[in-house]
Amino acid sequence: MDEFWTIQVGRFKLTTLEFGRFKLDGGAMFGVVPRMLWQRYHPADENNRIEMALRCLLVEVDDRRILVDTGFGQGRAQKFKNMYEYTGEDDYLVPALKKVGLTTVDITDVIITHLHFDHNGGSTIYKETQPQPAFPKARYHIQKQQLEHARSRFERDRASYLPEDFEPLLDAGAVELKDGEWELWPGLDIVICNGHTPAMQLPRIRGDRQTVLYAADLIPLHSHFPLPWIMAYDLYPLTTLEEKRRLLPQAAREKWVFIFEHDPFYVAGYVEETTRGFSFTKL
Repeated sequence: MDEFWTIQVGRFKLTTLEFGRFKLDGGAMFGVVPRMLWQRYHPADENNRIEMALRCLLVEVDDRRILVDTGFGQGRAQKFKNMYEYTGEDDYLVPALKKVGLTTVDITDVIITHLHFDHNGGSTIYKETQPQPAFPKARYHIQKQQLEHARSRFERDRASYLPEDFEPLLDAGAVELKDGEWELWPGLDIVICNGHTPAMQLPRIRGDRQTVLYAADLIPLHSHFPLPWIMAYDLYPLTTLEEKRRLLPQAAREKWVFIFEHDPFYVAGYVEETTRGFSFTKL
């Protein structure tokens, strides 16, 4: 797996940054799909866990340096790391950005798809035992409905939300709350999905000849293109099903490139519509 993968889409330079690996239960990742089917693509360990990547996206256009999601989080307790078998470095953001010629100060915008710890964990860092924004000059773009849900402490998914990952951003006045679909830059707009969690926002980048969708947890792995392959983690799986029915036909016709946030084998790929449904096709 390449540590960095780059594609030019019109004026946008897109670079994926991989911050490490972790593991989640394979059954939870595929819901009603039997293990005998999903394990063909994702072999499980003795605890039924499959390997997952932590992959974020850097978007560069003119003077903007936009980071989409921020990874697992820094300064996690060892017990927490062991639970997910996290294999990344503790201070992963600085060296990852350095390899592409940037520092945390260079980031102008951070788009958080949703506030689960494996997507938003790196948004804060600890300084003198207090969490502070990891990107001091950036505006953090978060959906209002997602923040409200994260603060609700809903029993089904509250373990995925760690207040120290997002409350310091609001305390510092670094957050721009969004309400529904929006556009950060001409050619970079946001698709809203509500099946996995309320108001998950997926950046879509369009050039003259190409469209790229950062798929977050709508299509976290290349094997999630078939309509019924939906995570048990999704709060509203039937909504996810309808969202896939709505987006995938257009994506297949127009040959959108999907960037996978969690796939350990493929950074990106296409979706193909066949007589048997939707499936993954390599770039």
